[in-house]
Amino acid sequence: MDLQHWLGRATHAIQDWADGFGPYRPHPSLQVDDDRFGTVFEEFTGRLKDNYPFFHPHYAGQMLKPPHPAAVVGHLTAMLINPNNHALDGGPATAAMEREAVARLAAMFGYDTLPHSPSGAGGAPIRSDYAPLGHLTTSGTIANLEALFVARELHPGRGVAHSADAHYTHGRMCHVLDMTSHPVRTDGQGRMDLDALEDVLSTGDVGTVVLTTGTTGLGAVDPVHEVLPLAERHGVRVHVDAAYGGFFTLLAGADGPEGLPPEPWRALARADSIVVDPHKHGLQPYGCGAVLFRDPEVGRFYLHDSPYTYFTSTELHLGEISLECSRAGAAAAALWLTFQLLPPTPDGLGRVLAAGRRAALQWADLIEASDLLELYQQPQLDIVTYFPAVDPASLAGIDAASARILADGMESPDPVFLSTLKAGREAFAARHPKITADADGARILRSVLMKPESEHHVEHLHSRVERLAQAG
Repeated sequence: MDLQHWLGRATHAIQDWADGFGPYRPHPSLQVDDDRFGTVFEEFTGRLKDNYPFFHPHYAGQMLKPPHPAAVVGHLTAMLINPNNHALDGGPATAAMEREAVARLAAMFGYDTLPHSPSGAGGAPIRSDYAPLGHLTTSGTIANLEALFVARELHPGRGVAHSADAHYTHGRMCHVLDMTSHPVRTDGQGRMDLDALEDVLSTGDVGTVVLTTGTTGLGAVDPVHEVLPLAERHGVRVHVDAAYGGFFTLLAGADGPEGLPPEPWRALARADSIVVDPHKHGLQPYGCGAVLFRDPEVGRFYLHDSPYTYFTSTELHLGEISLECSRAGAAAAALWLTFQLLPPTPDGLGRVLAAGRRAALQWADLIEASDLLELYQQPQLDIVTYFPAVDPASLAGIDAASARILADGMESPDPVFLSTLKAGREAFAARHPKITADADGARILRSVLMKPESEHHVEHLHSRVERLAQAG
């Protein structure tokens, strides 16, 4: 895809549309001299070089990569108009695109579409043609805040249970919402421990359980299918934070090494709410999260009687059923355009995720066969965690060696970019009991292989990390 060509087409297309409304002269206060802009632009692009090469397969650190060119073109094209998806009149076209894109996300998770027509402000229908309820957000953090806000309204006075390895968002958002958070210990694979959860739920203090399908540290996947009946017995809601791993549902039951077991992915359709971040595996620029509610009636918690929001529309839009107000219509446009080319189906985005999953499994095999590196745990998605073999085998030694490899890798003439993750003493003991626990924990190496190109660079990455380990 020729990005320069289509970006040029984008500016012409919007200019042609704008010309149809008649000529006008931009105000002199907005005029910028081209020579002056050129000087500033040179400085600007120079400063942007102070970044890591997130686009390159040799960047195998954090969950960062550029958006797909289609998303860039879609975002920029709509941004030239700058629609606001807060209300229908703020962005009629991108509002429709958001509905369609969110419907695709809902279908990906298996959410049913049942007719409903609850009343909104002034008796206006919230949505007469769409269920379940869902919308785009600026991030997974805000999406999770919305899910926990609804949880609080449905179970006032009751708290939230979440995995001890869940994203810190949940503890922080519970604080914002004046709810009590209950961290639940994890098992030897980083998944929520069911016996510990049973103990927490038995207190009656919890109204919602947050399950994570793809922790940002290990990529661990909580057993949603096993927690659902437990939650039902205790009268507790289930929210799934699938911000990182949600799109991996496309690999559930797939053939080949990248295939994942049907559960817990099929069980997501029975969760009360789901959060997913298209700006991760959905190939979008940052600023694109999403929250879905199985029961559209929760829209009643968002109702308001603002006298100035609507100009001509009598129907509440997705942006009105949201804690956010102004939301970039460009984000919806980018997601819609991307989904036309790479839909959230096994044969669409599923092929992109499959490549990263195969890369993680291949690297895990190479690490297990290595005398210089040890696998921390088997990858459950596309995140590989490992550490240098040190003698004597101690947490302090592993921590120091991991830190050195991280730094040396970036400074090498043939650089490789990794990340580290702090693993606690107990977590280490559960996986590697023979390692001397002479510290509270140790940094281990962590590589997120979310770029499909990683599949063709795994052997080089492994060789480089081995050489870095050997140099120590």
